[in-house]
Formats: sequence, structure tokens, C-alpha cells
Amino acid sequence: MIGKVFLVGAGPGDPELITVKGMRYLQQADVILYDRLVNPELLEFAKSDAQLVYCGKLPHYHTMKQETINHFLVKYAKKGLNVVRLKGGDPFVFGRGSEEAEECAKNDVPYEIIPGITAGIAAPAYAGIPVTHRTLSKSFAFITGHQAGDREAEHQWQHLAKAVDTICVYMGVSHLPDICRNLLQNGKSPDTPIALVHWGTLAEQQTVAGTLSDIEERVNQSGISNPSMIIIGEVVKLHHNLNWFKEEVAPHLPAVHG
Repeated sequence: MIGKVFLVGAGPGDPELITVKGMRYLQQADVILYDRLVNPELLEFAKSDAQLVYCGKLPHYHTMKQETINHFLVKYAKKGLNVVRLKGGDPFVFGRGSEEAEECAKNDVPYEIIPGITAGIAAPAYAGIPVTHRTLSKSFAFITGHQAGDREAEHQWQHLAKAVDTICVYMGVSHLPDICRNLLQNGKSPDTPIALVHWGTLAEQQTVAGTLSDIEERVNQSGISNPSMIIIGEVVKLHHNLNWFKEEVAPHLPAVHG
């Protein structure tokens, strides 16, 4: 009897932001393969006899290669076990969940996708920054920070700078100079608001806001790094009035570089 794989979005960090459905599958799982940015408090809801497998990745260092993760998902399911692949944020937003689903489909393993709240929406919301606003932003885009350093992708910045009101960049702190340069070169004003939200939705959240012309200096002074969401656009101006979430003076969690 074959088992089933559940690709579960754990949300952006706050353990209470996992969905009810995701929590139910987590509690029933025989095996849980979890990522580095998944809040460890969620693992306390696993069955006492559930097998926990760490799949965390660091920039330039992979604890477990993606091919190995894919192999384990199939292997455990074919043993008749229910397998939860617990992924930070949403499985299909820069989470490689589609690759894992493809591997299951290729091997005739049943699977289900349980969406999660992605950091691109949650981190700005916890900083009082809506990604859309009736008068300030009618469109938004999610991009990965690695794209900022990719010369082949630089032509896309022209479209992003002119066609999208709000840009949300995942894991882009190390590429912040490239991001600002690309946007300025493609027509964005130096006064365009920009904010970085570090460890969004957690007690250690810290937000640094500025403009494309001064954000690098502000970030250097703050010392924040990844994991951070970068939000660019006029909606960032709402941060000071809508900043409902009490932030600590300084982050206490370890920095993640890359």
C-alpha cells in the first residue's frame, strides 16, 4: 500500500500562521522533511513516533541536495507512509515545491499541495506595508534576489521598473546595490521608497525604510541581513502610520547570509 506526500506551506515564521489544513496533516504525518526557515515550534505538533528529517540549505552549502529530497519523498511514500514536506512560506513561491510535485507524479506517488502564507505578503503586512493599495499600487511582482546579480536577467528590470507598482524581493540583501542600480538605471526615481523587513512576523522583526538613494547606507548601519524581504514602491510610505507590530530594538536571531 502506497502512502502520500503532502507539500505543506509552513508560513513566513510565526508558527500561528500555518493553515488549519497544514497543521492537520503535520499532526498526522509519519515522516516530516522540514526546511531551515521553518519555525521549530511547529515540529512540537508532530506525532511522538514521527520521523523528522532536516533538509535545510544555506547559501553555497546544501545540507541535503534537492535530488536527495526528491528521492526521500518517493522512498518514504512507497513504504506506505504519509510524508509531509514542510516548507517555509508557500511551496510554490520560490520553494521548489513544483520540482518535488513533478518527482512524485513521475513516480506515481499521490501528492497534495497545501498552500502557505508567503513572506512576500506577510512580512510587509507585519511592517504595515500593503502590497496593494487602491491609489498607490494596483500591481505587484515577486522576484528572487539572485536575479539581481544575473546579467542575463537584467533586461527584465526595465519591465519591472515601469510596469509594476510594488516589487517584493526575496533573499536579496546581498544584491541590494544591484537592485537599486538596476531600478535607477531603468527610470525609477532616487526618491522611490524602499524597505527591508528582517525576520518578518517573528518577535525579532526589524524594519529599515528609506529611498533607493540612501537605503544601502541605512542597511549597513542597521547590520541586518537575510532573511529579509525587500519591498519597493509608494506603499512603503504607509509603514510609519500602519506599523502595528511591535518590533524589538535589534534582532536576536542569527543572520543568514546570501
